[in-house]
Amino acid sequence: MKERKSGSEEGKGGDSPSQLIDARIKELSDWRGEKLARIRALVKQADPEVVEEWKWRGVPVWSHAGIVCTGETYKHVVKMTFAKGASLEDPSGLFNSSLDGNTRRAIDFQEGEEIDAKALKALICAAVALNTSSAGRAAGCRRPSETSVGVVADNHGRCGPYSR
Repeated sequence: MKERKSGSEEGKGGDSPSQLIDARIKELSDWRGEKLARIRALVKQADPEVVEEWKWRGVPVWSHAGIVCTGETYKHVVKMTFAKGASLEDPSGLFNSSLDGNTRRAIDFQEGEEIDAKALKALICAAVALNTSSAGRAAGCRRPSETSVGVVADNHGRCGPYSR
């Protein structure tokens, strides 16, 4: 996993984005920290090349050729927002928040709710595929064409190159 300092905020003493995310997880010290840690682990498992960033005064961000998703914590939910989620297929129906917009989609995780790891990793890989495709790099947020080269989850839930 890579860390990027440009475009991401550093904390006191020059902490890296990864260190700031570690600190956020520790400071939460409840189910939200555990859920954020699990989300982070799944993102990193799905895409080992993901870049961790710290933006907007305290939001963990995972990027690969653009923002893949964020991990926001609130009093009653941990929200995972996919920057181009409206352009992603969601066959497992994970998206349950921010459903009306033209760009973003989110998943609100509640206390005690299980994460469907396989489905979430597939969604992360689809977001990476969109970001790395010509469609994802274009001004709009269109799905990659059937002939584009993208990224898909392998049998271990990791993103990898493929041709459609």
